[in-house]
Amino acid sequence: MELEVRHLRVLCAIADAGSLHQAARELGMAQPSLSTQLRRIEQTLGGRLFTRDRTGSRPTPLGHIVVSRARPLVAELAALVAETRAAAARATGGPRLRIGATASRALPGWLRRLRARVPPVEPSLQMDVSANSLLRMVAEGRLDLAFVHEVEGSPLRIPAGLRLRVLVEREPQFVTLAADHPAAARPEIPLTDLAHERWMIDSTVDGEWDGLCRVLRKAGLEPDLLHGDYLTAYSLAATGEVVTVSQPTARPRPDLAIRPLQGDPIGVRLLLAARTAAELDNGVSELEEAYWEAAQQAPAYQEWLERGRPGRPARPLRSVRT
Repeated sequence: MELEVRHLRVLCAIADAGSLHQAARELGMAQPSLSTQLRRIEQTLGGRLFTRDRTGSRPTPLGHIVVSRARPLVAELAALVAETRAAAARATGGPRLRIGATASRALPGWLRRLRARVPPVEPSLQMDVSANSLLRMVAEGRLDLAFVHEVEGSPLRIPAGLRLRVLVEREPQFVTLAADHPAAARPEIPLTDLAHERWMIDSTVDGEWDGLCRVLRKAGLEPDLLHGDYLTAYSLAATGEVVTVSQPTARPRPDLAIRPLQGDPIGVRLLLAARTAAELDNGVSELEEAYWEAAQQAPAYQEWLERGRPGRPARPLRSVRT
């Protein structure tokens, strides 16, 4: 058996889902077929990639290495396919939409809905950890739309003339920690319960490092802060090495607990940016539907929304002129 890109997708799906059952559902496969394919992949690579028990599937040390190498390859192929489809749409005169975005669970549903339009729209997607970079690309005409988040207390640099639409005025940011962490038993976690933990934050994401530092200082805390991407942070959080900030729409995993912070001290504003009102309207309804679809798939966020507290995200979008 030769290793193919589809096999790499399988490994990434299992690592993300945390169980063969959930990964099979997401891949549209029967679980026995997925189990058989995983065994063949492990035989080809010469070692076990996942431990499997009643609580789910976790990457072994070898599995962590393989998955970390597989992710950029899968992402590159997805980008190649997106760019090729966009080029084909241009060649045939079909409508296209150049989208930029920071990380969000709403993106797959948004792209799916755009392609389901009549006539369909073929979106291209450019991901970037820097919201400011994406906004500049919209202002320069290199992107049509940008879906970004603005960390509370760290305003984005909005280029002159851009039009903005607020998807969510204040989305609370949750904390992710090991499922067996003592604090995970709480429905909401006070920051003081995490005073002696090491936090891992991606300092390349605009505003996130400074935003967390402000919140911790306000609470009178000075924990260790580590730089690292969120994929690494999630892996280390699962083993109890660190805790990390996460979007409330993050997909649950059996080895992680995703919980609100008491008092919701960390928040972001979700924005859609374009050069004109017409461009801003192109895709807004699909994005809103996709966001709330992702919210419904996140149990901790659903519980938070159902508590009916003041300031919870509301459905309507509103426009802002800069």
